[in-house]
Amino acid sequence: MKFGVCAPLEEAAFLKDAGYDYIELTVVSLMPEKSDEECGEILRRAAASPLPAEAFNVFLPGDLKITGPEVDEGRVERYLRSSLRRVADLGGRVVVFGSGGARRVPDGFPQERAWEQLRGFLHKAADCAEEFGLVLAIEPLNTKECNIINSVSEAVRLSEEVNRPSVKVLADMFHMVVDGEPLESVTVAGSRLAHVHVADTDRLYPGSGRNDFRAFFRALKSIGYDARVSIECRWGDFNAEAPKALEFLKEQWASA
Repeated sequence: MKFGVCAPLEEAAFLKDAGYDYIELTVVSLMPEKSDEECGEILRRAAASPLPAEAFNVFLPGDLKITGPEVDEGRVERYLRSSLRRVADLGGRVVVFGSGGARRVPDGFPQERAWEQLRGFLHKAADCAEEFGLVLAIEPLNTKECNIINSVSEAVRLSEEVNRPSVKVLADMFHMVVDGEPLESVTVAGSRLAHVHVADTDRLYPGSGRNDFRAFFRALKSIGYDARVSIECRWGDFNAEAPKALEFLKEQWASA
């Protein structure tokens, strides 16, 4: 199992020294809607990261709508090609499709139509992802943050309907706990599970609260998951807490 952290690029050297395997950056930080020349310095710094950027989250900016009556298909297609090419160039392996603002269904818009739009979006994204050798991981978000795809089973259903080899599923411990989704329900994803996010109570660092990591990891092991687990949390004292979180996760995984 590889353990990483969702963090700014500036933390890569510290996380490497702390023993992490990779860093999870944001897609939007690569400025996909600007030219390579305009964001050349950002891309050069990311390429020189001392810790591999194997995963990327915050796929879409909130104003790039993919559901509802005002979807700009041309902008979406340009964004997909630019963003996924840059992720691949930086050695990325998995791109997290959470993007609650972009996918939130406008009030009064039919959920069924929004679901169709999400399928269409994922087919377009898969065309690029497969060209660049990437995996897309659909992230269920809790119902307070988004009004569509709120459980692992819903993400699995969407992945199955799209039925593309690059379109898989993410399980996020925080969102599951917030909505009361049993941690064991991650098993419904089976081989479609491509990525995992974790946090402890109140979205603080692992080991600081009451979340049952051992039970969650047992469920992951039961379906043969052994890829990546990223911490996505709020930190108090990052330099003190990040090493403790890694030690805790390794112990919980070993004992699960």
